[in-house]
Amino acid sequence: MSTVVEEHAWARIVTDAPQHRPVRVALWYEPTDAPKSVRFTFPDGREWTFPRELLEKGLRVPVRRGDVEVWPCGRVQTVVEFHTSDGVAVVQFDSKALMRFLRHTYAVAAPAPQG
Repeated sequence: MSTVVEEHAWARIVTDAPQHRPVRVALWYEPTDAPKSVRFTFPDGREWTFPRELLEKGLRVPVRRGDVEVWPCGRVQTVVEFHTSDGVAVVQFDSKALMRFLRHTYAVAAPAPQG
């Protein structure tokens, strides 16, 4: 039986403004509907769905697929860039939160032991 993984992570939207506030982003994985994708939902309701593999690789090396780019930023941060016709949103996460989320997605997607 598979279950939906829903977690929340604090992120910082990178801008040139002198002050910023963290935003809470919902991280989703639905193995029955989209077993190879993850979804990030922002407080304004905007959603991005992209390959789970892209997020995993982006924790180690810069990678881009379509309108999403992910790369490590220092030792403890990961940047996710979302490209649209209106511009680019640059969002910085603690890498540990994204790694924990990925571990949980793989745990629910793992096949049941045969016995």
